[in-house]
Amino acid sequence: MSVNYGSKRIVVGAHYGLRDWLSQRITAALMVLFTFVVLAQVLFTRGPIGYELWASIFAAQWMKVLTFAIIVALIWHVWVGMRDIWMDYIKPVWLRLSLQVFTIVWLVGCAGWAIQVLWRL
Repeated sequence: MSVNYGSKRIVVGAHYGLRDWLSQRITAALMVLFTFVVLAQVLFTRGPIGYELWASIFAAQWMKVLTFAIIVALIWHVWVGMRDIWMDYIKPVWLRLSLQVFTIVWLVGCAGWAIQVLWRL
C-alpha cells in the first residue's frame, strides 16, 4: 500500500515547480530593470516627450537587442504562467492542449511582430 501523505508522500507530475518559480522571478526582475532603464532615459532627456524621443531611445542597436531580450523574457514569463493556469484549471485534455497550442502560436506571433517593430523589416 502506498502512502500519499506526510513525509512518505508520493510526488507525481512534471516536477516543474522550482524551475518555473525561478524563471518567473528572474524574468520579472529583468523586466523591472528594463523599465528603470527606459524611465531613466525618458526622465533625464531634455525636450518634449514625443515620437522623436521614443524613436531616439530605441534607435541604438544595443537598445534594440536589449529590448528584444526583454521581449523574449516577457514571452517566457507569459508562457510559464499561462501553461500553469491551463494545467491547473482546464481539465479536459483536448481543450487544455488546444489552449496551450493557441498560446504558443499567439506568443510566437507577438515575437515576430516585436522583431518587425524593432528592426522595421
